[in-house]
Amino acid sequence: MTLRHRGLGLAIGMAADQVFADPQKHHPVAWFGSWATRVEETTHADNRAAGTMFAALAVAPVLVGGLLVERISVRHRWMQVAATAVATWATLGARRLADEGRTMADRLEDGDLEAAREQLPNLCGRDPRCLDAEDLRRATVESMAENTNDAGVCTIFWGALAGVPGILTHRALNTLDAMVGYRNQRYGRFGTTSARTDDAAAWIPARLTGALACVCAPLVGGDVSRAWRIMRRDGANHPSPNGGWCESAWAGALGVQLGGENRYGDRVESRPTLGDGPRPAGSQVRRAATLVTVVTAAATGLLAGALIVFGGGRK
Repeated sequence: MTLRHRGLGLAIGMAADQVFADPQKHHPVAWFGSWATRVEETTHADNRAAGTMFAALAVAPVLVGGLLVERISVRHRWMQVAATAVATWATLGARRLADEGRTMADRLEDGDLEAAREQLPNLCGRDPRCLDAEDLRRATVESMAENTNDAGVCTIFWGALAGVPGILTHRALNTLDAMVGYRNQRYGRFGTTSARTDDAAAWIPARLTGALACVCAPLVGGDVSRAWRIMRRDGANHPSPNGGWCESAWAGALGVQLGGENRYGDRVESRPTLGDGPRPAGSQVRRAATLVTVVTAAATGLLAGALIVFGGGRK
């Protein structure tokens, strides 16, 4: 195969996500989540060694399956394009993420706080019961920023670097982090390996996501230099080694302030503020959703485009 065919598959998969969104029924991520739950039931213990065993056992079939698909499909170039495109479409969540953000904006603009609170779990794990409209808007923008990396740019990055195995393995790691990567009594030690492995896999893509958000800021009414300044200043002011780079870039591109107190059930986190200006308004939630699409498209153009243009040699 040539890397050019991998790049073409990534581009087709990203386009398919924008046209059709990722599958709602029989989603591969849901299948993997069911498998990981069964693995957790047999491996859980309150220590990191058990968590490492859990992560390895849960991800191994996905990695092996991805390697088999890649090995079989490389014998026929257009089969490789199709396999990469299907894997990208099934795991990329940019279209659905932007749609969820716009739905939240609609409900808040209609003044339906209860419906907006019911919508929030589709975006993040915060407790919505005590959140007012301002808090819901902020949570939505922050979630879209961070998840543009997790559900968008990471998929393209690992697909460009490692093909179908990279796409599927990253998505599995990210799903494990969402399942067990919590600092609570059950997962404080058990989920450490899953959380840190996901952080490592997202380290470069997160900084790419932030940089692309800064470059694309004019497309949502922002300024490149201001967005870049805010990201450089505030990107490290976040408990996540990756989330701050995305959230601060969104804050700078939109001219808003993010961060503050977040409640996750009984746990409350007080985070530093990111950006200058007011809290997000309804129009800025919509612009944040547009930035999800623009940044994912830019990452695809950059990474898949590089493979298509320069990847003519056989891999």
